[in-house]
Amino acid sequence: MELKTKKYLDESLSAQERAEALVDEMSIEEQAGQLIYNAPAIERLGIPAYNWWNEGLHGLARSGTATMFPQAIGMAAMFDASAAKEAAEIIATEARAKYNAYSAHGDRDIYKGLTLWSPNINIFRDPRWGRGHETYGEDPFLTAENGKAFVEGLQGNGKIMKTAACAKHLAVHSGPEALRHSFNAEANAKDMEETYLPAFEALVKESKVESVMGAYNRVNGEGACASEFLMGKLRDWNFDGYFVSDCWAIRDFHTNHGLTANEVESVTLALKAGCDLNCGCTYTPDFIMYALDTGMISEADIRNACVHLMRTRIRLGMFDKHTEFDDIPYSVVSCAEHKKTALKCAERSMVMLKNNGILPLDENKINTIAVIGPNANSRIALEGNYNGTADRYITFVEGIQDRFSGRVIFAEGCHLYKDRTSGLALEGDRYAEAEAAAENSDVVVLCLGLDSTIEGEEGDTGNEFSSGDKNDLRLPESQRILLDKILKAGKPVIVVCAAGSAINIENETDALIHAWYPGSEGGKALAEILFGDISPSGKLPVTFYETADMLPDFTDYSMKNRTYRYAENNVLYPFGYGLTYSDVVCTDISYKDGIVSVTAENRGGADTEDVIQLYIKDYSECAVPNVSLCGFRRVSLKAGEKLTVEIPVAEKSFTAVNDKGERGIYGSRFTIYAGTHQPDALSCSLAGTDCISTEVNL
Repeated sequence: MELKTKKYLDESLSAQERAEALVDEMSIEEQAGQLIYNAPAIERLGIPAYNWWNEGLHGLARSGTATMFPQAIGMAAMFDASAAKEAAEIIATEARAKYNAYSAHGDRDIYKGLTLWSPNINIFRDPRWGRGHETYGEDPFLTAENGKAFVEGLQGNGKIMKTAACAKHLAVHSGPEALRHSFNAEANAKDMEETYLPAFEALVKESKVESVMGAYNRVNGEGACASEFLMGKLRDWNFDGYFVSDCWAIRDFHTNHGLTANEVESVTLALKAGCDLNCGCTYTPDFIMYALDTGMISEADIRNACVHLMRTRIRLGMFDKHTEFDDIPYSVVSCAEHKKTALKCAERSMVMLKNNGILPLDENKINTIAVIGPNANSRIALEGNYNGTADRYITFVEGIQDRFSGRVIFAEGCHLYKDRTSGLALEGDRYAEAEAAAENSDVVVLCLGLDSTIEGEEGDTGNEFSSGDKNDLRLPESQRILLDKILKAGKPVIVVCAAGSAINIENETDALIHAWYPGSEGGKALAEILFGDISPSGKLPVTFYETADMLPDFTDYSMKNRTYRYAENNVLYPFGYGLTYSDVVCTDISYKDGIVSVTAENRGGADTEDVIQLYIKDYSECAVPNVSLCGFRRVSLKAGEKLTVEIPVAEKSFTAVNDKGERGIYGSRFTIYAGTHQPDALSCSLAGTDCISTEVNL
């Protein structure tokens, strides 16, 4: 039979039918060979080699030049799911453009495919977790809204997916990094249903995410990549894609977790549980076929996994004559229009936590600005991790230099975390230069924080920091010393903190901006905010705590006294908080038939964007002790302008979860609050505005 008449090439059939027909053309050995991430070609069937491993968290990663957006935690700080979707659409477009170009040259290497293992929708439950900046923060609703939008942007809504997204890491996974290969995360039924699972459920059921990735750790004793409980949830949600292990996680079954004795037993456990694809080294044909030959697995186990994988490749149009995406040219990569969106995201992501009136800067009254600090001219501080490579970076000092017509003095000030910047120098070798710069300036922009060399994934770091996790919430000691010295110069000091997590600066400064890892346009966005070209408008997607000493143990996965929904004390800056250069207040609120109508008024003197946030208080005994985010809408208001918006509130927002993990409507009385922040006393005090509310009785 000629290749062109094969059933799996019939584009009129469903992806499932075509995948089954294709797999039935393979020998069992060939099927087994397709279950590993670097799948070989089967030339007789016209199947090219394919490497499943690619990343697109905030720009196409590790594949040469690409548009670089703010790290995911910065995207969450926008409180703007539509902008997250727009960024994802650009990432998918650039992935297609690169795939087209690479494939034309026969290049099927890692990071060059269409299966993007993004987004990371784990809950950022503890600020010490180094990978938290890959997530959308601590709230299940905000995480789900951003995650759904991102998946829809990556995959599109046509018959052929633009790229295939991946929800990771199912599901109870947030450190410690140093223990992840052997750690057992224990979560009770209430926390699972209330906090850890909702975003995954939403992405599977509502956005039809094509892939789900398991985690390294065990979950309540089960390997996350072979958990009957978690796989059962996927079945309950009618998951219709492929399941992939985290990279080398199945090897951990026998080397670290003690779940199995060897590779063959690990293959058996994972494959029979429903893990289709192994990112790692365990699903080799030798191990799989040995398990088959000894009766530990069946041919049906192998075939089922292979069908799922071929179905995804068919949904991506890989065996079609032509798709609408085949003509996307390489010239779209990192084009001006894409960078414009990256800049917009950077502008919206930065959170102003403090301002005594010094901002925006009046350049008519300033001749010299000192831009100081280890992150002032750092490209790494713009990137985060799982990042691409921009064709041009605008660091913080470069952005200020481009924007300001006066003099800009730059001084590194100190190493990011070491006590000197050169091995031959004495301790504190850059402090004097920084002090001199401050003394000879009118105002200091002090750029501090972390970067992905010390805040990130296990194995990424080679220093005294704990495998990418933080030991506390303070700046590294070298930076604390620098900050003290600069403050003694007596000049106005604006601290810009680049970090992917909560940091307590501790000292009193004139202004404080948390910039996250803002992407390649971060310096330009910062300068625009400093000089008032735009108003800051980002909001915290995580709680900033006063001290790590009052946090629960890092290994404790209970939600007690964690995140804004359960916080009892220790809050420095609340979830949802962020200042602007104006004064936006909510003046009217009503609720009817699942819709909240809110009027917002800009009573300040500056045009600004802001975020209207809805929080619900459930008075039933099963509810979270505080409030829960149930809606948000980013708005743009000119000075003096009023705007009425309608924000849907899903029925699920009125549900709670009992101790058995059963979700239901247990209360009859609710309060819905609207404002530009949470309704708690600290948020209202810091923002200088109150929330309004309406009662809802069911």
